[in-house]
Amino acid sequence: MSDEQGGPAEPAAEDGGPAGGGRQPIFMLPAVITVLGGAMLVVQALMSWVLSGELQDDVLGWLGFIPARLVAPEHIPGGWLPLLWTPFTYGFVHGGWEHVLGNVVWLVIFGTPVARRYGAVPTLIVFFVSSVVGAIAFAITELNEVAYLVGASGGIAGLTGAAMRFIFQPVIVVPHPETGAPIPVGRRMASLPELLRSPPARNFSILWVVLNCLVPLAPLLIGQDV
Repeated sequence: MSDEQGGPAEPAAEDGGPAGGGRQPIFMLPAVITVLGGAMLVVQALMSWVLSGELQDDVLGWLGFIPARLVAPEHIPGGWLPLLWTPFTYGFVHGGWEHVLGNVVWLVIFGTPVARRYGAVPTLIVFFVSSVVGAIAFAITELNEVAYLVGASGGIAGLTGAAMRFIFQPVIVVPHPETGAPIPVGRRMASLPELLRSPPARNFSILWVVLNCLVPLAPLLIGQDV
């Protein structure tokens, strides 16, 4: 889009926004990330400070994902019907402030570059599809137990994977069409083999997997009851 004086348009940055990003606030989050993180914090605030214990259980039952609804819906309030939405909504319910704050921070760090590069709709698609995949994986392991799944880790894992495709890649620089000055236009998209050959991406992937494996075991490692 040309400016008011009719000058040539600046090349668009590959990860969203005008090339160079000189007029973009550094700390402004994309709206989609603000909405997702804000919704998680609002639900936790209601659970912590507004709702009674019985209502908290209702929220967990109606928004959390319970795989046992697939095999014994008659024994669970609401039957099988909540399965229509709980694979998407469980990510907005958390087990406490440490849980939700950790997920919101991770969402901001890795969801922001994805949202800036692809936009709101693709970001939501990645988040919710990954949430469903996480629910399916949980159902495979807990199908015969009356257990519920909460937390946005599944959706955020998808956003993290999407971000890793480009955040470790070098910035592409092109010359300005008039001045020849170098202009950064974003980062290239890496293939899976390229990610495996990249030491930063490979080391981060290993660390990420280890952390995700340790989090469920943390109460046992520090001597707390689970």
